[in-house]
Amino acid sequence: MVHDDEPVLLGRAGRTAHITLNRPRALNALTHPMVLRISEALAEWEDDESVTAVLLSGAGERGLCAGGDIRAVHEDVRAGGSASPAFWRDEYRLNARIARFPKPYVALMDGIVMGGGVGVSAHGGPRIVTERSSVAMPETAIGLVPDVGGTYLLSRAPGELGTHLALTGGAVGAADALLCGLADHFVPSERLAALRAALAGPAVREAADVIRTVREYGTAAPEGRLAADREWIDTCYAAGTVEEIVERLLAAGLPAAKEAAETILTRSPTALKATLEAMRRARRLPTLERVLDQEYRTSCAALATPDLLEGIRAQVVDKDRRPRWSPRELAEVTEADVARFFTPPPGGDLGLGDEAPGDYGLGGDGSGGGAPASVS
Repeated sequence: MVHDDEPVLLGRAGRTAHITLNRPRALNALTHPMVLRISEALAEWEDDESVTAVLLSGAGERGLCAGGDIRAVHEDVRAGGSASPAFWRDEYRLNARIARFPKPYVALMDGIVMGGGVGVSAHGGPRIVTERSSVAMPETAIGLVPDVGGTYLLSRAPGELGTHLALTGGAVGAADALLCGLADHFVPSERLAALRAALAGPAVREAADVIRTVREYGTAAPEGRLAADREWIDTCYAAGTVEEIVERLLAAGLPAAKEAAETILTRSPTALKATLEAMRRARRLPTLERVLDQEYRTSCAALATPDLLEGIRAQVVDKDRRPRWSPRELAEVTEADVARFFTPPPGGDLGLGDEAPGDYGLGGDGSGGGAPASVS
C-alpha cells in the first residue's frame, strides 16, 4: 500500500511510470532510502514491456530537488561514521543507471534543481526546464567537489562555462541550462499539467511518441545570460590555477567578472583547487562511469577535511553564511592537499568504470539496463 507521506511516490498513468520525490518541506532532498527505492523501481521498469517511459517530478511548488540530505552528512561526519560513502556509492550507481536507462526518462526540472537533484534528472532525457528553473552544482560552498556526474556534465559544456559554474556554484535559468547541456527542452510551467496528462494518454505507445509529445509542448526559452558572457568566461577560466582565474576575473574590468571573482573567494579554497583539477581530469575521461569513479574519490576525500563539516554548518545548520575555512587562503592549499582528493578511499573505489554498461544494480547484481536512451 502506498502512503502519501512516503519520501518517494511511485505510480502509473497509461504507459508512463511516475517517480515523485516527496519531501517538499526539505525541498525533496535525497536520502539513502530514496535512492534505493528509485533504483529498484528503474530496475523493475527496464524490462516491463507495459512501461514506455518514466516521468520524474518533485512534490510541492518550490522545486524538483535541492540535492542530497547534507544535514545527514553533517551528522555522519560528526559521529565519525561511514554512512556517507555508502550513500554516495548507491547514489552514483543510480546516476549511472539513469544515464543508461533504455527508455525515455522525462525529468521535470521545474524550480530548484541542485546537486543530487541534477544527478537524478540531467543524466536522463528528455529533460525539461521552465521559467522557474534554477539549476546549480553549489558544492564548493560547503567544501565539496561537484559530484553526481556534475563534473562530467559541466566539463562537456561549451568553452569554460562549466568551469565557471563549478567554481562559483552559480545557478542558471532555463536558457543557460539548455546552452550548457543540462536540459533539452523549455516548457512553460503553466503547460506542465497538460504535458503530464498527454504523456499518460493513449497516444503515447512508444518512445517516439514521448519525444513528439514533449516537443509539442515546448517553446523557445526566455533569453539567458551566459551566451553574452562567453568571451570573458572563456578567457578568464582557461587559466591554469584558481589564483590566476581570480586575477583574470578582477582584471577584466567587467562587473559580472568581478562578481564571479568575489563569489569564488567566499568558497572553500581546498574545494576550489580540487574542483578545478577534477574538471580538467573529467574532460579527459571518456565516460560518465569513469567520472563518477573519480567523484567518489573526491567526495570521500572531503570527509577527511575540516571544510566539509564547517561548510555545512555555515550554510545549513547555523546558517550564518560565515564559514571559517582551513586553510583560509588559496595560496595555502598545497599540491599534496589536492592530490589526496584523487587517491582511492580507505573503503575501496566505486569501480563503475570497470563494469559492463548496465551493471549498476545494488551490490553488483547486474540488473541494470543497456545502452543510453539518448532521447531528447
